[in-house]
Amino acid sequence: MVEQLTMVSLEEQLLLNSFEKVFMGAAGSSSGGYVAVAHFSSPYVTVYPWSGSGFGTKIANPSTLPKSEGYGVSFVPDGSAIAVAHNSSPYVTAYPWSSSGFGTKFANPSTLPTGNATGVDFAPDGSAIAVSHNSSPYVTAYPWSGSGFGTKFANPTLPTGTGTGVAFSPDGAAIAVSHLSSPRISAYPWSGSGFGSKFANPSTLPNGDGYGVSFQSDSSAIAVAHVTNPFISAYSWSGSGFGTRFANPSSLPAGSGNDVDISPDGSFISVVDQTSPYISAYPWSGSGFGTKFANPATLPPGRPQGVSFSPDSLALAVAHIGSPFLSIYPWSSSGFGTRFANPATLPPELGTSVAFLE
Repeated sequence: MVEQLTMVSLEEQLLLNSFEKVFMGAAGSSSGGYVAVAHFSSPYVTVYPWSGSGFGTKIANPSTLPKSEGYGVSFVPDGSAIAVAHNSSPYVTAYPWSSSGFGTKFANPSTLPTGNATGVDFAPDGSAIAVSHNSSPYVTAYPWSGSGFGTKFANPTLPTGTGTGVAFSPDGAAIAVSHLSSPRISAYPWSGSGFGSKFANPSTLPNGDGYGVSFQSDSSAIAVAHVTNPFISAYSWSGSGFGTRFANPSSLPAGSGNDVDISPDGSFISVVDQTSPYISAYPWSGSGFGTKFANPATLPPGRPQGVSFSPDSLALAVAHIGSPFLSIYPWSSSGFGTRFANPATLPPELGTSVAFLE
């Protein structure tokens, strides 16, 4: 698909083919934090306290809401801000964050993203924020500080289609965009000056439109979820860009990949997709995929759109279409544990992205 998508067709694509990520959480070991989910229907973003025991009481909504359906959410790594990617102008909305919850909305960037936003991510040192969206240039990035958005960075060599997800590498040296149309993933060096010259495409491309991207925590691998068998592709990664594509997992995801995450400890990888059981998880190592873990006893109740491991790799969160719209599982080397109880106040509609803060 090479044409620009409208808001409605983007939603359809996300629902039919579709689709960030700092997590707090851990079964029995985390001291406390927050979990945020972006979703359809007002207030478009919902945040809860989170601990090893599960969800706390929902945080009060921001006084100024995002303008429309949320498609991405991210906390700045130091916990001082939260950002939401959404469909209507200004396409990205950011707030100060503290133990009191949402602060007063930051001013919009002076140069807005050009279309409906699908994903958002902060650089690991908190010095930049990037937004993927459905109109050229398909990805937009800004300096970030305690004052909010800075002057937009110059555009990179453009991805070839609608941006569906964006991620900075954990070492801060690269940024990648999953997108529609070949090569389906584009990556660039990153520095304080913004985008560098685009890395060469991987020698073996993903087989279909990309819908989510994740780097390994030591920046030695990169993975992309996509719509065509094998539904997930992973590559070695270095300062030179893409390396050799890893062999496919022996048991593939059941359908079109919507999002992917490599655990922070580098030991696991998970992809969510369009077909039951909706989520697949595997051991991960320098050799690639291990044998698929057994499905969770309680499956996500509808097509998931976002997935994230916790920072300590002891929990796994899924944002999805069916109520309760957000499911979180304990995670261990044995795989999925018993799903945590739902929050007392559910997100109001389809969950698209999940982000946690410790």
